[in-house]
Amino acid sequence: MAVSDIPRRDPAKVMTLKRLGSLHQSRLSFMRILTRRMAAESWQFTRPVFDIDDAGVGRAVYTAQGPDRAYSLVAFAHDLPADMRSDRVIAEAWDATFALYDGIPSTADIDRLSQNVPLQEAGRVSESELSLSRANRSVRLWAHVVGSLAAGRQPDPTQIDDVGYLMRTTAVYGSGKFGAADREVIADRPELQVPFQAEMLSVYLTRTFVRDLVQHMANAKGGAQTVQLDPQISRKLGIGNSTGLGMAPFIINHPVLFNNWIMAREEAIARVRNVERASDDEIKVFLHVLKRSKLSIAQWKSGHPKQVKKLKMLAADIAAINDFLSGDVLRGKHPWDQLVTWAQSSLSEEGQEFIASLVLEPYPDLVDGLATCMADSNSMAFLIDGAMPVSEVRSLMRASFGWALEVDWDVPENCARAWYVSEEKLEPRMGERFEEPIEAYEQPLAPARDAARAYHALSGFRDNQPISDFLRTLPEHRHTIRRAQLGGVAPYGEIHDNTISDTVLPIDMLRAKLSFFGATHFDPRSDRWVRICMYAGAPYPDELTTQNADMWVYPEVAQ
Repeated sequence: MAVSDIPRRDPAKVMTLKRLGSLHQSRLSFMRILTRRMAAESWQFTRPVFDIDDAGVGRAVYTAQGPDRAYSLVAFAHDLPADMRSDRVIAEAWDATFALYDGIPSTADIDRLSQNVPLQEAGRVSESELSLSRANRSVRLWAHVVGSLAAGRQPDPTQIDDVGYLMRTTAVYGSGKFGAADREVIADRPELQVPFQAEMLSVYLTRTFVRDLVQHMANAKGGAQTVQLDPQISRKLGIGNSTGLGMAPFIINHPVLFNNWIMAREEAIARVRNVERASDDEIKVFLHVLKRSKLSIAQWKSGHPKQVKKLKMLAADIAAINDFLSGDVLRGKHPWDQLVTWAQSSLSEEGQEFIASLVLEPYPDLVDGLATCMADSNSMAFLIDGAMPVSEVRSLMRASFGWALEVDWDVPENCARAWYVSEEKLEPRMGERFEEPIEAYEQPLAPARDAARAYHALSGFRDNQPISDFLRTLPEHRHTIRRAQLGGVAPYGEIHDNTISDTVLPIDMLRAKLSFFGATHFDPRSDRWVRICMYAGAPYPDELTTQNADMWVYPEVAQ
């Protein structure tokens, strides 16, 4: 039984970059939402086309049939020279390229896509396609797995664990990019209502294609002596992903959508904290997931100094959690609130958010329904309320940006960086404001600085004046006033940190978004891009059941 005395956490606490850069996957992560739905609705999966030659070049189609509609991954495998393999956005060729087709493609559709999908940005798809993506091999692990299977033996588990994937995507585009269907085309479909479900389905089917392709190439090399990849090994393999600056501005540019993600998670945490007593079964689920999480954390490797430090703190946090749980705290009143409250004063942000995600696991009935609240269906139509008094706008700005009003934005270190869009790839970039000639091209990705400027500009207007008077005089502040008014309905929509300071780490923004995808084992390669793994441990389509569709994100351990 749950009550509602313990509120959601304060946005000022939750929305700092340091905390957002410590978020973990949870029951509300998009990959797990998708696999739960597919299992519950008994989706059927087929591979109607697999036309790949012995060199690993060709095409394949994987179809997922839901209750009302089918979706098909159209995959193209390429023979990529080593000197052309790059994870950078400026790359022009890849080991494999993909499109998610809305329905079941005809031969003519596949032929059309074969002329465009391998070109990626240089090609064009149609409204029949929902996503466009590409992937590169992990060269050494790919060669090792193919060679091992062809020689009649299983690959080395240590090498599998060290890398975790055979291919990594370098981009998964959707929502109207390069001619693909706009979000509005699919937003009212129940199976795609939750954000990024089309993209998550594309990656899920891509993983199956990669498994099949590596086996096909081993068969071609080894002939009769080739063995099948052990299912337990193949389940360990996810899809890697390299994500850079292009994704970072997303959470700034979509404040209502990001609010809905964070608010759903915060509401879930509050609901669980309000559980008065935990049953024996609920405690058992939590402790078992904690045990499995420890194994996942032990397998988490990174060479980035910041992440190395965070992993050391997380290891210490795990030891502290073990000590705290050695008593009977979980059998007391409001056990999850006690645990979360203790974590807030005793653990690092990494450990605090680990616990905040973990306490949701025993409570699917309290948590899972919140997934339907995570989309944003109407903020694009939001119009500024010109009649709102200046005093009310000031109040809204203080709520979202009160901290920013105390910052001296003329000090160089507080505005050292500037966001702009590269001419070559039309992708967001971040440069040094005082070292590069980029200020004239700056994008509006410093909402805190802009809010401070607008707030101070409001000082010349009376409290009872309508904000329209201000905007008629100073229209350059329209975007800030709109964000302030959106904040009235989206309290978790704004980052409570400086996004242009000399210490800003874009990887914190990347991790925040990727945690909602369901990514694990974040491995920053610099302060501006990160590698992750997706679907590691997940059942493949031929294995998917309601029993294994959810907790796959945690490595198996003995009960």
